Amino acid sequence: MSRHVLVPIDGSDPARAALEFACEEVPDAQLTLLYVVDPMADYSRQRAFPGYTDEDEYGTEREKGDAILASSHEACPDDATVETVLEHGEPARTILEYADDADVDRIVIGSHGRKGSARVLLGSVAEQVVRRSRVPVTVVRGSDGA
Repeated sequence: MSRHVLVPIDGSDPARAALEFACEEVPDAQLTLLYVVDPMADYSRQRAFPGYTDEDEYGTEREKGDAILASSHEACPDDATVETVLEHGEPARTILEYADDADVDRIVIGSHGRKGSARVLLGSVAEQVVRRSRVPVTVVRGSDGA
């Protein structure tokens, strides 16, 4: 039985589906909701808006992450043991490092379920986590519209 479950959260439908799954399937586990601020997420903003700085971007992304973590925490049952964490870095690597450092027993992660060239071109955080994780990973698909 999993005692400590990591649920990476990014505000997407698949991430919400993963959180719902974790709450239902392992209700007695400690849940850690992890939001990763990706420094490259809004790189184009710096090119599009003269004067937009790295500090502006990190501030915006931190605020977004805090809001997503807060709303995700509120979606958990009242009796759940939930911790929220915001980290900076490349998402897959940061998720895996956190799982190792925090002695996580299981990762429950959402996936958009992209196929073919979309998966190759865009990459898949869930796929990288599955391939490199030292602990079991459950991948939860979001709705078809995700």
